[in-house]
Amino acid sequence: MTILLGVDTGGTYTDAVLLRGEDEVIASAKALTTRQDLAIGVGEAVRAVLGKAGVTAAEVSLASLSTTLATNALVEGQGGRVGLIYIGFREEDLARHGLAEVLRGDPSVVLFGGHDHAGGAVCPLDVAGLRGFLDEVSGGVSAFAVAGQFATRNPGHEIEAARVIAEVTGLPVTCSHQLSAKLNGPKRAVTAVLNARLVGMIDRLIGRAQDVLGEIGVTAPMMVVRGDGALMSAEQARLRPIETILSGPAASLVGARWLTGAETALVSDIGGTTTDVAMLREGRPLIDPGGARVGGHRTMVEAVAMRTTGLGGDSQVHVEVEGLRGGVRLGPRRLVPVALMAREAPEVVHRALEAQLRAQSVGEYDGRFLRTVPGLPAGGLSAREEALLERIEGVQPMGAVLRTRMEQGALGRLVDRGLVQVAGVTPSDASHVLGRLDAWDGTAAEKALTLMARRRIGSGERLATDAGALARMIVDQLTEQTALALLEAAIAEEGEAFDAAPEVLARHELMARALAGHRGVLALEARLNVDVIGLGASAPAYYPAVGERLGCRMILPEHAGVANAIGAVVGRVTVRRSGTVTCPAEGRFRVHLAEGPEDFAESETAMVRLEEVLRDEALAAASGAEGVQITVTRDVRVAQAEAREVFVEAVVTVEASGRPRVAAEA
Repeated sequence: MTILLGVDTGGTYTDAVLLRGEDEVIASAKALTTRQDLAIGVGEAVRAVLGKAGVTAAEVSLASLSTTLATNALVEGQGGRVGLIYIGFREEDLARHGLAEVLRGDPSVVLFGGHDHAGGAVCPLDVAGLRGFLDEVSGGVSAFAVAGQFATRNPGHEIEAARVIAEVTGLPVTCSHQLSAKLNGPKRAVTAVLNARLVGMIDRLIGRAQDVLGEIGVTAPMMVVRGDGALMSAEQARLRPIETILSGPAASLVGARWLTGAETALVSDIGGTTTDVAMLREGRPLIDPGGARVGGHRTMVEAVAMRTTGLGGDSQVHVEVEGLRGGVRLGPRRLVPVALMAREAPEVVHRALEAQLRAQSVGEYDGRFLRTVPGLPAGGLSAREEALLERIEGVQPMGAVLRTRMEQGALGRLVDRGLVQVAGVTPSDASHVLGRLDAWDGTAAEKALTLMARRRIGSGERLATDAGALARMIVDQLTEQTALALLEAAIAEEGEAFDAAPEVLARHELMARALAGHRGVLALEARLNVDVIGLGASAPAYYPAVGERLGCRMILPEHAGVANAIGAVVGRVTVRRSGTVTCPAEGRFRVHLAEGPEDFAESETAMVRLEEVLRDEALAAASGAEGVQITVTRDVRVAQAEAREVFVEAVVTVEASGRPRVAAEA
């Protein structure tokens, strides 16, 4: 009997599921995600599911992990501090192509070097400038990203820069040509920066997960879900963590298909931090041809065509004080629910909330708390940030820590780095107040919502009459924002594009009235014309109302709360490697390889050579699979010249796919 173990580390919960082969769910279990050390939550969930099933650790034949860690980190602007080496470009390119925004103040240097379209060196690499930059910044960063002009045509300068960085600093290095074979240097640079930012986080997660599984007695090989739903080895994931963005959502799509057998449907997965919406067509998730877009950044990572919104059970609740009616808005930042923070530090939280409730007016920071996340590198902090971090010991009311408004910026940077977490009112707290959730400290949640309900709106009235009224307002807003996210995804998937953007059309007054079944001089009606599969632990609490709002069938399958963990272990290992053949001169066909360009006299010979190299790379990367099948595709571009076809360029892609290799049965 083959026992498969799937694990998903979400923003709030870590899920574990055991399958007998690929046919039957034996048991599932949840544990709180432990942000300070994700492996603790992984261990608790795995021990719980093994105990439920009465299965020994030695019986597990394969373990697979999906994680929202990378996605959440990019959505929330978190990750390690990195240094960017930008070769052959211009200084102004950093701002023009959005790199300065992605760097968020992290150090960068623009160096002479790079190559031309044909793979020839424009000028020598400025190694002296590189060494000088490394001397300045190496103590304050956790990893480096290297992006060279036309590096996919000749990666020589990226490889040389990486060698120098490793020699001088010993820190991890991400080269842009390792992540994509496509042109567009600035976009590759963005992808390399994000990969470098995630290296430490994902490496710690996988390393610690492997350690804790070993301690439990699970010796089976471990896989990780990629952003397109395929599986990759843990070793590959540690080198290319950017490929795990949308890992959790991709696993949920695979899990949704396995749970329901649906051919065509929208899948909406609500977690603690994000709501992820994607389309199943013919039983397969659609792949985004433009590359995964997360946290406002377009990457060159192949991933499911997913619309990720900063909306989840733990989204921050903002009070809208403008206007006479007021209201609330959710996200995009995740907070620790007050109910959960109170379970960790009940005396601190309840004492502070009681004092705030006795006050004559509501303070700016009332109902909010801070705590540090131990064990993370804290290099590169300013003096103000260091001083603020030192004052946060254990769990503290925010108002007791912040002394001036100027410290709000410093706190924001500490939160972005993942060094500090903020607790405040979330939809999870509202669910505790309404009796829909009973996992943590509901009394603390009610006190926090009572404080927020007392805030004044533009009319001078209170936001809500009491905690219950505010809780209903928050849940209604979650329903509305979820419906908008689904509408945007549906409009974007229409075969014929509309004139306006999906986010504009979804919020148009005519759409709102049509959904409400407006009947006047005009009769307006709108609804979703496909089923929606609702996933996530809180989906049963929130999604029936979403289905009613959109007039569609809402499918809430059994085990919907652990769909990600199921998808993590029922997928296939799939590796794709691409390369290019160009024609720099008549009768000369150039293959662009990692070792440098190679020229051939015939296009067919060049493409065969490239296929051989890509096949070897794909098979090596798919080493954790068995029954591997190889598929080769050629995209050849030609031009007409004097009544004959002239070879311009060819992109060759080799795909290796198979089932993950399982350990021998105990």
